[in-house]
Amino acid sequence: MITVTDLVESLGLLRMVEDGPDAQVHDVVLAEPGEAAGQAGEIVLGVGVTGPDAAVALLERADAAGASGVVLKAPLAGAPEVARAGRRLRPALIELQPDTSWTHVVWLVRGAIDRAYAPQPTGTHDDLFALADTAAEIADAPVTLEDARSRVLAYSGRQDTTDPARVSTIVGRRVPPQVIAHLRACGVFRKLARSSEPILVPAGPDEMLPRLVIPVRAGGEWLGSIWVVARTPIPQDRVHRLTDLASVVALHLLRLRAEAGVTRRVSADQLRTALRDGTPVPAEPPCRAVILGGGEPGDIHSRLDLWEAITHRFGWHRPLLTDLDGALFAVLTGAGREAGSVPWLRTVLAGVRAHDPTLYAAAGGPARSPAELPRSRAEAIELDALVTSGRLPPGLLLLEDAWDAVIVERARKAVRIETGLLGGPLAALKAHDEAHGTAFLPTLAAWLDHYGDPKGTADSLAVHPNTLRHRLRRMTEVTPLDLSSPRTRLALRLQLTALLDRP
Repeated sequence: MITVTDLVESLGLLRMVEDGPDAQVHDVVLAEPGEAAGQAGEIVLGVGVTGPDAAVALLERADAAGASGVVLKAPLAGAPEVARAGRRLRPALIELQPDTSWTHVVWLVRGAIDRAYAPQPTGTHDDLFALADTAAEIADAPVTLEDARSRVLAYSGRQDTTDPARVSTIVGRRVPPQVIAHLRACGVFRKLARSSEPILVPAGPDEMLPRLVIPVRAGGEWLGSIWVVARTPIPQDRVHRLTDLASVVALHLLRLRAEAGVTRRVSADQLRTALRDGTPVPAEPPCRAVILGGGEPGDIHSRLDLWEAITHRFGWHRPLLTDLDGALFAVLTGAGREAGSVPWLRTVLAGVRAHDPTLYAAAGGPARSPAELPRSRAEAIELDALVTSGRLPPGLLLLEDAWDAVIVERARKAVRIETGLLGGPLAALKAHDEAHGTAFLPTLAAWLDHYGDPKGTADSLAVHPNTLRHRLRRMTEVTPLDLSSPRTRLALRLQLTALLDRP
């Protein structure tokens, strides 16, 4: 892990102007005008902020979003009104030397963060950056290496000579949506998926310069691509050399994918053991087990890929996800609204359910120690069963909000109506309904639900109160029915739940 102070002290280009809480840092983001500025664990870059008023506004937005720090160039970061705001607000105020490229800062900060989160670095990422520099030398132009999901894996130097779309791609670690739309319209992704031939992309939105794209493939599989900013046409002999380099990049991408797969499997195995046996989990208590469901029908691996993409998109960069007994589990932790917490998941579901209303999360109760995590898992399973059976609507379901439904479902299962009615008057009333088409069972259920209120019961059944009284009188003629005992009323209602609420 790395904190804000450690990050600033490790990079000679940065200077701490005003301290904030020495929080851990997991990413660096670009401040977008008018939007929330970062979130917990993120450093916000004030790219394009030129005046004290705009700088103070950015600090206030970052404070509201819970960001860990804000970087502004000198001398703006030291302006009196900006420094006062830095002392007043929570994010750390950090100064960057005025002649430093923002892209260079992203590169350095990301490298420091990645090294801090990788206690046993393999050098694969460093090799990719070296390959990006090699490609840039061949093309005499800035280069990025991207995977098949348009995520930036590495980039060369000289990025400060490129266009805003490239800078946004590097800072956001993926291609901006408007650029993606332009590339789709040009058929770039279709060509990348089917061919190994280089692709020329015309200029596009956000002052996007033309690109030369070299597909990276191995054994016919598309792994990623080399993107060259082509202000002028790249000579054919250099294009051939870039194509040769793509085979070397392919080997590194295969190695990177294998390492990521091993890391994910180890983490998933640890979580499975924790959920089953209550062993320690890499999350601060209290935590809770959550089943993530919905999406297109498919196997558990497809659902895992879907939710990994969702969690990464909303800032949970190292999600605690695993599959167990055919369900996809997450372990949520933390207070406040940081990534991986319950409030964060509520925000995520509000966003994604607008596009796919089948997505939902069923969360067991809080586990205040690792030993309680299996209990939380069992509660999540119970809630999930209520959603999939249609007894509860999809969305974010917490045990504390739906405990009554869980208790009733446990009792309904315990009644085991399929083995008989265990005595009592319901057998006779059920037989009468089946033989004569009466509605004694739903009438009795409504009567119990409305505390014996004739008007409320009649209204719920859409009958006249006199009709209700006639039914109740006829029921006592069919079988003895004493509703004066609270225990009898409870037992009857549980039996009726099991009878009338079967899927």
